[in-house]
Amino acid sequence: MFKRLLSGVVLASLAFGPVLAEGTPSSKVTVVFDHVLPNVLGKSMRAVLVEYPPGGISAAHTHPHSAFIYATVLEGAVKSKVNDGPVTVYTAGQSFAEMPGDHHAVSENTSTTQPARLLAVFVVDTAETKLVTEDTQ
Repeated sequence: MFKRLLSGVVLASLAFGPVLAEGTPSSKVTVVFDHVLPNVLGKSMRAVLVEYPPGGISAAHTHPHSAFIYATVLEGAVKSKVNDGPVTVYTAGQSFAEMPGDHHAVSENTSTTQPARLLAVFVVDTAETKLVTEDTQ
């Protein structure tokens, strides 16, 4: 029961849509895995599927300071910019990492006609319920 409740809280905290410009399609985020790591005290592994419709984006955001993220593009191509790094396009099969506290300034589907999907795997404090904090306007 607690695990199901926690997944619901995590999922609810991942909505990206509210700060996007009106008419801009936002990404859909679904928790697909949530498991306490038995050999790393206080840490869990959580995986989220991020689905971008054609032209879809995620608002600029940060993740918890305890979170290490490894993301793999499953379909399409995703444009990404983390911290002061370059804007980079990742295609299906390519991966990137985000360090604890990184700022994800750009995260969007490069195509206006085809969807894109990525799987983001978090190693994060088990007690953490908010995986995404959107930038404020």
